[in-house]
Amino acid sequence: MTVTAFRPRREPNEVARVTATAAELLEVLWGRASTAPASASQLRVLLILEHHERINLRTLAASLASTPPSTSRLCDRLQAAGLIEREGSQADRRAVHLRLSSRGRAFLADLRARREKTLQEVLDQMSAADRHALLHGLEAFCGVVTAQIHDDAEETGSQTA
Repeated sequence: MTVTAFRPRREPNEVARVTATAAELLEVLWGRASTAPASASQLRVLLILEHHERINLRTLAASLASTPPSTSRLCDRLQAAGLIEREGSQADRRAVHLRLSSRGRAFLADLRARREKTLQEVLDQMSAADRHALLHGLEAFCGVVTAQIHDDAEETGSQTA
């Protein structure tokens, strides 16, 4: 191996900085693919509901690090737009469960398709080796983040139970 081929490992703080920059660039890139009729906060609600069907308002508020009244207002707007549905609990009349409507699912599918198209245009300009390295790193990243979110949700659920 030649000295010019040697590349020192990046420090975790440098990787975090580059990852944060990539996330910010994605937001700019995806800004071209409108999220209307949902705001960024409402989009977060839709994404949470997609993965936690029939979540209650209190648990959703905790997931958003928000208050139940603020979360309820977000959900009011999403329900008015036809993107989510509320259903009462038969066990507890005060409890309300939230879920995506079919329109909400279609909205997320369309948004993802537009975002993927935009990303594909960028990826097409990268070498196969760079795409493979990116895929490998992102799969590892997503695995850790998914586990962390799952653990946080379980912890929040046990605190509200």
